[in-house]
Amino acid sequence: MLKPSYAKRLSDLLPTALGPAAAKQGFAGAEILARWETIVGSDLAAFARPVKLAAPPRGPSADPKALAPATLTLRVEGAFALEIQHRAPEIMERVNAHLGWACVGAIKLRQGPVSDLSGARRRRPPPPATEDEADRVRAATVAVEDEGLNAALQRLGHAALAKARSKRSDQ
Repeated sequence: MLKPSYAKRLSDLLPTALGPAAAKQGFAGAEILARWETIVGSDLAAFARPVKLAAPPRGPSADPKALAPATLTLRVEGAFALEIQHRAPEIMERVNAHLGWACVGAIKLRQGPVSDLSGARRRRPPPPATEDEADRVRAATVAVEDEGLNAALQRLGHAALAKARSKRSDQ
């Protein structure tokens, strides 16, 4: 008889899945990458992402507490580089607290676009619906009695019409 499988949180599987790619960038484990938003908070994670963790060469039996600290390289949205630079000590403190030892001793910044974990750029919200589009959506959803469903269908209709309008204007 097969043992039943239970659902697992993606956050528990991510470090294992990212392990090999993280190791190539100097991250011994993918903890910093996988839990970046938890470590530094959503306000900082929105504008800065870890790219590389560069540690000085270490011997096979080195004690982590006696080693020279590593340098954490962050990719930062250009406009927020100064903010991240001012908050670098706080970021180092949070990362080191998460790791449990003083691993990071310096932070380097590289300006550039910050992507989410899937690699896609953050999208701008669609432009507001025109009066004609709003009237078309209201007419199409007037028969839906459930308020929540009606509101969701109206949002969907507005987004679909705005996307179609934006494609027409790009051509």
